[in-house]
Amino acid sequence: MPITYLHTMVRVKDLDASIAFYKLLGLVERRRSESEQGRFTLVFMCPPDQADGHADVELTYNWDGDESLPSDSRHFGHLAYTVDDIYATCQHLMDNGVTINRPPRDGHMAFVRSPDNISVELLQAGDRKAPAEPWASMENTGHW
Repeated sequence: MPITYLHTMVRVKDLDASIAFYKLLGLVERRRSESEQGRFTLVFMCPPDQADGHADVELTYNWDGDESLPSDSRHFGHLAYTVDDIYATCQHLMDNGVTINRPPRDGHMAFVRSPDNISVELLQAGDRKAPAEPWASMENTGHW
């Protein structure tokens, strides 16, 4: 029986802040739908070269708030993306106010969190990079 991956859905408290975060990662908005009756907005974001919906993150925003969201969404697990240059990506995120929770000390893997505490793993595409500062000596911040 064949199966096809569709998307990952995460609930968000601040739609604009969440969209801005995923755009910093390089994702683009592929599709948006709003339900007046259900009082929610769905925004589907994906890497620009996968606009066929193959790797969507569905941001679900409830218009009337969602205070039941946990303060730490660690139980969700994480989203994972490969990047062409993990050091440049992490620097870009830091320059835009994103905390690097697990720096890419090994030239291969880093973790950050969205405004809704969704853990996002960043992996260097291809071979890992040689250790470099400031990453090699940077400590973890919080958890991922």
